[in-house]
Amino acid sequence: MIGAIAGDIAGSVYEGTRMKTKHFVLFSDLCVYTDDTVLTVALADTILTGTPYVKNLKTFYRWYPHAGYGGSFHRWARREDSEPYGSWGNGAAMRISPVGYAYHDLETVLDQARGFTEVTHNHPEGIKGGQAVAAAVFLARTRHSKEEIRTFIETRFAYDLSRSIDEIRPGHPFDVSCQGNIPPAIRAFLDSTDFEDAIRTAVSLGGDTDTLACITGGIAQAFYGGIPEDIEKKVYAILDERLSAITKAFMNHYCRT
Repeated sequence: MIGAIAGDIAGSVYEGTRMKTKHFVLFSDLCVYTDDTVLTVALADTILTGTPYVKNLKTFYRWYPHAGYGGSFHRWARREDSEPYGSWGNGAAMRISPVGYAYHDLETVLDQARGFTEVTHNHPEGIKGGQAVAAAVFLARTRHSKEEIRTFIETRFAYDLSRSIDEIRPGHPFDVSCQGNIPPAIRAFLDSTDFEDAIRTAVSLGGDTDTLACITGGIAQAFYGGIPEDIEKKVYAILDERLSAITKAFMNHYCRT
């Protein structure tokens, strides 16, 4: 999951820009963690402690109210009831990477991804997005090839992964939907040569760069067997004590070989 957090932080300063190059400062002094990180860590904590995810989502929202959440999530987190709000947004996919590590077979990963997604994003496209990213993380960490991952995602979820990033990049807009963001984020991983290149490739799409790189980074960490030490140190230097402690606990329990 730290790969997802690294992607979120690296992409945070380029969100909404026309970033169309892989040549940029990976961690500028302005980089921060966003809601992508906060809600990913909330899910990791739920898996570690058994705290209901709805409770954790609202608790973490109160702890980090200015992390950059979307309007629908803001309203949901402040409500007394906890009914899902039918979202198809990419928030379903940005926070799901811990599921790909925590469970030991693909069908359980898909079931758990559905459950953790539909507490807010109960639109079919939201559920599909969460499941697709969790499945990609699981397949990557269980040593499936990129072609096997691509084939599974295209077959099971009908996402078109045929276009290369070089083909996608020029016209890729700011898009917060699962439909518009997950295929490019997965393709960024497929086209990468190592973890850092995966993050740079995702950010080079422009648009919703923190979420794109968060999704890509979660898969890339699993496939490449971790993240470079210098990037890991930078991530922990940016996270606060609470987020850092939960991330380290989850990594030590689920992500160390």
